[in-house]
Amino acid sequence: MDDSGSKSRRALSFGARAAQYAEHRPDYPVEAVRWALEPVRDREQVRVLDLAAGTGRLTQVLLEEPVAVIAVEPDDAMRTELLNRLSGLAALKGTAEDIPLPDERVDAVLVGQAFHWFDPELALPEIARVLKPGGVLAALWNHDDDRVPWVAGLADITGTGVRYSERKHDRADLLPENDLFTAFSQRTFDHVHRRTAATLTETIATHSVTLVKDEQERAETLGRVRAYLDSTPETAGGEFELPLVTIAARVRKL
Repeated sequence: MDDSGSKSRRALSFGARAAQYAEHRPDYPVEAVRWALEPVRDREQVRVLDLAAGTGRLTQVLLEEPVAVIAVEPDDAMRTELLNRLSGLAALKGTAEDIPLPDERVDAVLVGQAFHWFDPELALPEIARVLKPGGVLAALWNHDDDRVPWVAGLADITGTGVRYSERKHDRADLLPENDLFTAFSQRTFDHVHRRTAATLTETIATHSVTLVKDEQERAETLGRVRAYLDSTPETAGGEFELPLVTIAARVRKL
């Protein structure tokens, strides 16, 4: 086990900060969502499953598109926060490995910032089950763009371990191969998250690597983050743009 705790512990850490997660995590660029849905865009009454929807950061973007949206989220606190913010949405309790939908129910399954928590050997067949033939599975991730020097300096402090500049971003790193899916493709999209030193510190407080620290260690990390942001010219003077890169990968059900 590494210093940040086990993968399962990190995956279950978000619910305790659900309201903060909803307030301070970035959304997704509409261009990435439209690219993900492109193969099914011309279908009549496109139905999309937002899987592991969390508090609805991706859901909110989907609701602006001409599609019907169903959300599935395992964490009760995260799902409650989603429903508080997006009332009237169909939001069900379930996991990627056990989706509470009938066979061939949706045209697309989108996953925002969550596919890495899934067990792909169980999740990919289950996702294929609820997809219509030719349907799309797409996963999206927002990464801080650590090619920018001040962002790289921030990553040194947070110890996130996930560096955009160091990832291979190949298929095995994104959507593992599976005989049920074909036509793998990926794209990157520039994105930004408007922040202040205070609100970016709050964002970092919602990262799993921060959430699983003990109280003292978490406070020390966030204190170093705030001190760095307050003393860095790009971030010390009020509101600024945190540069992001959104990676999107998609496959189609055979």
